[in-house]
Amino acid sequence: MRALVLLLAALAAGDAHAHGLGPSLLELREETPGRFQVTWRTPRIQFVGASVAPVLPERCRRVTPAVEGEPDVSVTLRWVVDCGGEGVVGERVGVDGLGAAKTEALLRIALADGRVVERVLRAAEPSLVVPVRPRPLDVFRDYLRYGVEHILSGPDHLLFVFGLLLLVPAARPLVQTITAFTAGHSVTLSLAVLGIATVPSRAVEVVIALTVLVLAVELARTTPSPTFMRRFPWAMSLLFGLLHGLAFAGALAEVGLPSGEIPLALFSFNCGIEVGQLAFVLAVLALGRVVGRLPERLPAWIRQVPVYAMGSLAAFWCFQRTVLLLR
Repeated sequence: MRALVLLLAALAAGDAHAHGLGPSLLELREETPGRFQVTWRTPRIQFVGASVAPVLPERCRRVTPAVEGEPDVSVTLRWVVDCGGEGVVGERVGVDGLGAAKTEALLRIALADGRVVERVLRAAEPSLVVPVRPRPLDVFRDYLRYGVEHILSGPDHLLFVFGLLLLVPAARPLVQTITAFTAGHSVTLSLAVLGIATVPSRAVEVVIALTVLVLAVELARTTPSPTFMRRFPWAMSLLFGLLHGLAFAGALAEVGLPSGEIPLALFSFNCGIEVGQLAFVLAVLALGRVVGRLPERLPAWIRQVPVYAMGSLAAFWCFQRTVLLLR
């Protein structure tokens, strides 16, 4: 019962790519004092009636027409604006329409003197007044929140963690298994963000779906044998965690890292993932205790339905993401 409830919740949250719409990007790069190269990138597919658009200071005058970049899953436009000798420091810059689009946007402003201001914008805070220097507390808060939102909006990652809960019901082995998964994705997340390990994002998405499928196949065994996954679940979790970390790095690469605050942003994003993962695990365990008190009136075969549904969804993701990779 608890598996079915969580699976339905994951299905409701998922889309074709098992994630919500990707974030937009508004980048202002100061080429000469007051003159900025503007880059605006937003997902090509959006919710019906939703429209996101950059909001620049009124004194910023467009001096070149917008030019679209290479066709991709996102629309990328570039143009140049002249904001006068004062530039944009002390002015409000943001993105309009984030609430209707149900997404976030990264604002990145690179000033001519080397200072960089970055902020994750949301419907509640769609803009900011450009400060002289970004505050470390803002960086920590924004990337912590983004990490929580990313893990909770990714049903493929949550289904894998949920499968670990079904595979290892005992408390102590479960803690070891979850810890190994955390260690694995923390390592590759850091390596990928620092540029030491790079893998194409679409290939990573295929592999993530495959890890969920492999775990579902193991859970579907009616007479569990002492396989490697059941004898050493922590080792399997560590290995698959390394793969999931590459996907987390891809999500972090979409919003970028603030110059001069890379260690802090990476640490807070990883903390956000762990907070979201822990909240999910505690919610499943709490739900399991509640459902466990209900009388057993369902046939035994019904227990396999969530596992097969989990495997079917993972297989669908494998085929779909492989097609996208090949295309």
